[in-house]
Amino acid sequence: MSELAVITPTFHADAELFVDLHRSVLEYTPPETVHHVFVPPTDLGIFGQYAGPRCRVWANSELMPRRYLRLSGSNDYLNLTRPWPPVRGWVTQQAVKITAASQLAADIVLIVDSDVVLVRPIQADDFRAGGRPILHREEQGVTASMERHVIWHRVARELLGLGPSPQPPLPDYVAGFGFWQPSTVRALQERVAETTRRNWLDAFTSRLHISEFILYGVYVDEVVHAGNPLPGDITKCYNTWQRTPLDHTSAMEFAEGLPQEAVAVMISAKSRTPADIRRAAFRRCAEIVAAG
Repeated sequence: MSELAVITPTFHADAELFVDLHRSVLEYTPPETVHHVFVPPTDLGIFGQYAGPRCRVWANSELMPRRYLRLSGSNDYLNLTRPWPPVRGWVTQQAVKITAASQLAADIVLIVDSDVVLVRPIQADDFRAGGRPILHREEQGVTASMERHVIWHRVARELLGLGPSPQPPLPDYVAGFGFWQPSTVRALQERVAETTRRNWLDAFTSRLHISEFILYGVYVDEVVHAGNPLPGDITKCYNTWQRTPLDHTSAMEFAEGLPQEAVAVMISAKSRTPADIRRAAFRRCAEIVAAG
């Protein structure tokens, strides 16, 4: 069993971003770490070139039961046992993350988006503190104005059989660079099945609004470790979420702020920052790391 595995759901529009992420996974993770990449079946030809001893490329459909029928030309599915509403592609992607993480033989699974790159060597112990796993948790990160996040909290608590959510602010567990324990993911699946009296996947995909990260975070904090929460950490990935392109100057300014504790960097794909500028920022981060 490997101590560390990496999961990335992606698709053709992020193929160029994925190049830099995958290169960094190979460079900065232990040699036994495998990068598991999940794509729509139509994108296997694009990402199949990366398949090898340290990269497993999966079609999303491989992790969906036969009762889930993929709609032609999309990543949406019909659950033939309950075909309405259809399972939207972004819900499918979340379900695939949970399914994959539950099946991997690793101590820690990193859930990493395509617009992230690693900038420092990592190992499983980087995601523990005081002998306990850490959890990506931003305390009071969800405010009343964040309507979708508030809904995600409510849905998570319903699936877990918990009481109503407290009033915001609430913890935010959503991340482009998350860290899960496969054993905990398996227990989460069992809890959802027990609470809903349905297969966990059917219960999960029946929801129009849901967040896999908030479901996992609420389960960890309020079921598994209620009263003795895991250490929270939001410092592992250094992010810029802006939605307008960085130019060279702003990209360098961003890179100069790299915190010492960050092991990864994310320049949001939604910013549409040109590839050469993204890479210049990542090179600068590497220089900062090398300089100590």
